[in-house]
Amino acid sequence: MDIMKKEDNISISAVIITKNEENKIKKCLDSLKNLVNEIIIIDDLSYDNTVKICKEYGAKVIVNESKGNFDRQRNLGIENATGDWILQMDADEIVTEEAKEKIKEAIKDPKDFVAFKLKRLNFFFDHPLRYGGVYDYQIKLFKKGYAYYIGESIHETLKVDGKIGSIDADVLHYPYFSLNTFINKLNFYTDIETEQFLKDKQKISFKEIKYRLTWKALKLFWKLYIKKKGYKDGMYGLIWAIINVIGPEIRWLKIWEKALKEGKLES
Repeated sequence: MDIMKKEDNISISAVIITKNEENKIKKCLDSLKNLVNEIIIIDDLSYDNTVKICKEYGAKVIVNESKGNFDRQRNLGIENATGDWILQMDADEIVTEEAKEKIKEAIKDPKDFVAFKLKRLNFFFDHPLRYGGVYDYQIKLFKKGYAYYIGESIHETLKVDGKIGSIDADVLHYPYFSLNTFINKLNFYTDIETEQFLKDKQKISFKEIKYRLTWKALKLFWKLYIKKKGYKDGMYGLIWAIINVIGPEIRWLKIWEKALKEGKLES
């Protein structure tokens, strides 16, 4: 790993959370060359070669079981980072060369911004998705001490104390290479979401579950495929809209099953 020299007394730490990412992590780490000063990996008990690969790249690896709390994983990485700026990455993301240059420019003269959003371009079966509401800005870069994650969720929430700017460049995101990848992730996430949802609930109504499985699902498909113009991505846009409806459907089916078994379901 070619670690970037500290320029103008400004340093960047990349923080990445991982779990069994041996097929993806190399491309992510390669994309960080000549950009970051250090890489912090928070690994969620990987049983493949993820940790070995990360160490070969010179990353600092901290093994910590998430138990579905990705906010804590992110914060652990931030706490162990020494850089002035934190670049928050996923193992299936790649920083483009254009984004590298624009990130360097932004932190040299950040003005009064303490965080920056970058565009995230999602790929499905190696096909870029520019519609369906998935090509949008996400906060990826922030000054250490000015942002942290809140809550206890697999869907992290970043709280920023200050102004947020935008960098007009892409971070490429490759979440699914196959339908099997989607199904495996879906099972992992929905199991955790079901546990978290029902943890503090005494009862859940069948009426709500029925609504989520029917009208809510139809409205979501209409939003992604029609309103957000997912149809412009062709067959890939159709499949993307479908699987993003299937995800919540499976979650609510699991909530129904678990609530039924635990006597929490009310008519």
